[in-house]
This record gives sequence, C-alpha cells and structure tokens, in this order.
Amino acid sequence: MEPVALVFDFDGTLVDSMPMHYRCWQLALEPFGLTFDHETFQNWGGVPTREIVSRLSRAQGVPVDLEVVIHAKETLTRAHAHEAEPIEPVLSIARTSRGVLPMAIATGGPRALIGPRMEALGIHDWFGAIVTADDVARGKPEPDPFLLAAKLLGVDPTRCRAYEDAPSGLASARAAGMEVIDVATLIGPSVAPPT
Repeated sequence: MEPVALVFDFDGTLVDSMPMHYRCWQLALEPFGLTFDHETFQNWGGVPTREIVSRLSRAQGVPVDLEVVIHAKETLTRAHAHEAEPIEPVLSIARTSRGVLPMAIATGGPRALIGPRMEALGIHDWFGAIVTADDVARGKPEPDPFLLAAKLLGVDPTRCRAYEDAPSGLASARAAGMEVIDVATLIGPSVAPPT
C-alpha cells in the first residue's frame, strides 16, 4: 500500500526514551511500595501514565493517590528527559516525508512532556497533528489515538502507515485499520536495563 499519511508513536519510536522511562518509573513507584517489572513495562508501552498507575495499584493491592504518583513520575521524566536520544532510522523516515505526506504523532504520553521534547529535537512543526493521552478518553491499545490522528489529518485511517514499538501501540494502530511498521524491524528491540 502507498500510504497517504504517516502516524508515528513518540517514545521508543522517534526517540529512544524507554530506558529513561523505565528508570523513572522505578524511582517514582518505590516510595509508594509499587513495583513495575521490565516485561510488563515493555508490554504496556504507550499506555497512559494514569492507567499504568491504576493497573499496578489494583494488581498489587496497594492503594495510592493517583495524582501524587503521576506527579512524581512526570517530574522525574522532565528531569531525565535529556537522556533520550533520537532514533535516527525512524526520524529519517519522518524527515524524508516532511512536506511530502501529512504526518501525525499518536502517543500515550501527556502533552506537557511531549511538546517540549519535540521542540528540543526541532521536529514539532513536522507534524500536522499531535495526539497525546490528554486528547482521548481511551488510550492504547484501543484505536482511539490513531483514529483521532487520522481524523485531524483529514485522511482515512486505512490509508495510513503507522510506526510503533510497543505491543499496546501495535495493537492500537492495527485496531484503527492502519498498516503498521514495528520499528524493531528497523532498529532492533528497545531494551531497558532491568534495574
């Protein structure tokens, strides 16, 4: 299929931020008595922060104040954001397609964290739409982020090519009817240190 638009995940797709996010999760959760194993972290890539904290709290039977834990994680992510590096093979696809095809971001991250990092990379103006966890009621693995990205670009989702790295994001893009490229086939799997 020749796509009429491209939709990219952000973390783990355009930037290698997954190791940084894993460290921040460990630091954020430890004071509250919650744990987040590496395999689950990998599988839940793209799931919004609020949903991750809710799932961990329920599964481990540890009640927490969601807002306090979310604030801790977001504060740590801002402090460690400089550790994320561009993923050049995927960034190169976006760079080459800039001005040729409409492009969007569909991320499980909050706008407050995504926007500044896109600005720092100098790519913010490459994308006609940026869909974050703040924009949809149901995040990945539901199709909503990718469907909204296609709608904002004014294109049929079945004519879009999506780039993703995490199982929940791959499922989300497929559920939206998009052709999906697993970026692991371009760069190898993202592996966070199991600390």
